[in-house]
Amino acid sequence: MLDTETKRRIDTCRDILVGKVPDPKSQVEQITIALIYKFMDDMDGQAEELGGNRAFFAGDYSKYGWAKLFAHGIGGFDMLALYSEAIQKMNENPGVPPLFRDIFKNAYLPYRDPETLRSFLKEINGFSYDHSERLGDAFEYLLSVLGSQGDAGQFRTPRHLIDFMVEVIDPKKEESILDPACGTAGFLISAYKHILKHNSKDYHQKADYEAYNEKGVPLELVTLDSPLHYKGDQLTPDDRKRLAANIKGFDISPDMVRLSLVNMYLHGFKDPHIIEYDTLTSEERWNDFADIILANPPFMSPRGGIRPHKRFTVQATRSEVLFVDYIAEHLTPTGRAAVIVPEGIIFQNGSAYKQLRKNLVDQSLVAVISLPAGVFNPYSGVKTSILIMDRRLSKKTDNILFAKIENDGFNLGAQRRPIDKNDLPAVARNVKSWLDGVRSDSPFDCEGIQNLHLVEKTRIAENGEWNLSRERYRSDRKRVTDWPMVELGDTSVFQIESGGTPKSTEESYWRGGIAWATLVDLPQEDFITSIVKTERTITEAGLANSSAKVLPEGSVIVSSRATIGRVGIARIPLATNQGFKNIVILDTMRASPEFVAYMMKRLAPEMEVMATGGTFKEISKSTLSTLLIPLPPLEVQKEIVAEIEGYQKIIDGARQVVENYQPRIPVDPDWPMPRLQEICDKITDGTHRTPNYTDSGIPFLRVTDITQSNGSKKFISYEEHAELIKRCKPEVGDVLYSKNGTIGVAKLVDWDWEFSIFVSLALLKPKRDRLDSRYLETFLNSDGALSQATARSKSGTVTNLHLEEINEMQIPLPPIETQRAIVAQIEKEQQLVNANKELIQLFEAKITAAINRVWGEEA
Repeated sequence: MLDTETKRRIDTCRDILVGKVPDPKSQVEQITIALIYKFMDDMDGQAEELGGNRAFFAGDYSKYGWAKLFAHGIGGFDMLALYSEAIQKMNENPGVPPLFRDIFKNAYLPYRDPETLRSFLKEINGFSYDHSERLGDAFEYLLSVLGSQGDAGQFRTPRHLIDFMVEVIDPKKEESILDPACGTAGFLISAYKHILKHNSKDYHQKADYEAYNEKGVPLELVTLDSPLHYKGDQLTPDDRKRLAANIKGFDISPDMVRLSLVNMYLHGFKDPHIIEYDTLTSEERWNDFADIILANPPFMSPRGGIRPHKRFTVQATRSEVLFVDYIAEHLTPTGRAAVIVPEGIIFQNGSAYKQLRKNLVDQSLVAVISLPAGVFNPYSGVKTSILIMDRRLSKKTDNILFAKIENDGFNLGAQRRPIDKNDLPAVARNVKSWLDGVRSDSPFDCEGIQNLHLVEKTRIAENGEWNLSRERYRSDRKRVTDWPMVELGDTSVFQIESGGTPKSTEESYWRGGIAWATLVDLPQEDFITSIVKTERTITEAGLANSSAKVLPEGSVIVSSRATIGRVGIARIPLATNQGFKNIVILDTMRASPEFVAYMMKRLAPEMEVMATGGTFKEISKSTLSTLLIPLPPLEVQKEIVAEIEGYQKIIDGARQVVENYQPRIPVDPDWPMPRLQEICDKITDGTHRTPNYTDSGIPFLRVTDITQSNGSKKFISYEEHAELIKRCKPEVGDVLYSKNGTIGVAKLVDWDWEFSIFVSLALLKPKRDRLDSRYLETFLNSDGALSQATARSKSGTVTNLHLEEINEMQIPLPPIETQRAIVAQIEKEQQLVNANKELIQLFEAKITAAINRVWGEEA
């Protein structure tokens, strides 16, 4: 398990580099190179202590030994030159393993600042590893910064979900294991650790389950990676050799392959089998099968789709369909798999999706586990599920197990903060118990277990859709099937029309008599937009030069390119640009525009998943036509719309209050306008150097802490805090003011716990007899103060507001009692505004609940 000191050092290394190396991937590469450099030197030192010889830094390469970088008297530029030369030449070092030489290939130092390098290497120098697994844990934590989604729809799978899936699949020491889209090899390493744990003398399954099932346990203890480093001491040499050969991964990205190789090596694999391979278009390894397949394959397809070879069972061009088909087809006759899939796999109505689901139900699928929509936040809000396959058990049961995870130990916001609600332990235990029951012909009773139920395969096959949505088969509430599901491509009800832009840019095409809708006509903050006027108009000639058509009043327009899922209703005849797919309602006795619009808003996440493309993702007309929406009788539709619109009126009124409110100080022209330095005892800023962060201690505040734009917190030691407050000591009643990056945000210090601040924050200590602290905070957050700050700031890579400029800012200064009266009035107003914000959130949730009820989901 990663120790807190190592985690702190990695965080500090990234903080040091961020000014010179802003790209997270480049930060990972620089830290990786330095860690391996230091690790090789540590291993050389250990060899010498045991009476052996140095292997990595010997002969001509001895001059690059880590200690040489810190030799007495070495200057900053000398250190920089030596380190830069060392990392560039390391790939030629015959004493370095080929894997490490590949890592150093094309390595270089992307900055020439000796002080940055010295601070960085000082932190790296604090790492000490006597075994590669400790460095492996550190490296795995470092990889967590690579969570952002890439061009191929890749994003890192959270560690606790990986461990959950491995626990359910339960790989054995003799089984072959594959991840066909392995990324940084998280699934492979988790499977390896699982096998080590179950083959260790000190592993006691009962005790492990007791800790795993305990409520309120910190998440790092709830995940299946035990705090102990299990050694697998019951594995024989032959077991270990076979295990190392049996664990394989494929990835199309050479960068991911490199990171996977390092991660595997540092977890004890001296010859890791990670291969650069396009799983979907290459046939070279088509005949490779595995007993265990674990994967979270890319969800997105490139523009135009995949062009796979012809050996797939399901003919498709969507990457998620092809990957699931590949996994199902490449299991051995007794093979098992766990794969994360987007919701499109679960219920999409396209022929490839239905064929895939039929094949799964017929041949291998045993369980579907629904995940919350935010488990991949902040990188993706897409709704996902886990498919559990077992080719042998599938033949022994006539049922599919459906399970639902509502909480995974984190909240579902962008910051994913830990909470004490976690369904993973119970679901893992229950799913395994059901699978074991099928395996042993001793059925596990699912009756009465929350969020768990069985569905007969014959019921799934009933209407030919092979839908795998858990909610469709719930027996304890109205099912989706109680309302007819109608495809948008059903031409008896709907007609889908694409938008289109004129093929040339002639000015004469514009400012005509036809309303022309673009994305600006569908505001982001509105749930549904009624379009009664557009910002642009087009002429008859311009429309004829495009593929767009005039849509009748009542058409539902849906943004389908780049920004996907904004929905509006045309209240006038209009045409749209190419960024829209539009639904013309042909049978107004079966569907109302308002109801259809709300259903389309409900499908926005699914449309996002279905979209393809690189720079601009887009959902095609044919793909949109495959979506289904429930259509209750028209009178029921009208009742649902009336309920929602009642909620929307309340939201609109509350939003008017929130958007139009602006706290104002009624300035009397007779009031004096002193400079801030004249009415403050002190104006200073925080430390100008990055401190040594710790896991706990004294809070260290930055701009993001007062703007609440980042949930991560920093801490420093008591000793360092004691040094910093000699120059800048924040106290109750002082005001913090942002001066770097985001400027012009003020925060009153109204708490009594100690803290220190970074240079990005100014600290103002008002003269209390002349200037009320809350009045100062109110003024600094006003438009008048912001305009002064903006005018005085210096723009560059980062906007800066210097202390001397803050000193010169002027403030209207009434008598102090008047100041307090102004603040009291503004605070009353703020309370009303906040109440309206809560009202908006409450009634938006009511709208979502009303829509979800139509689909048979809980309110």
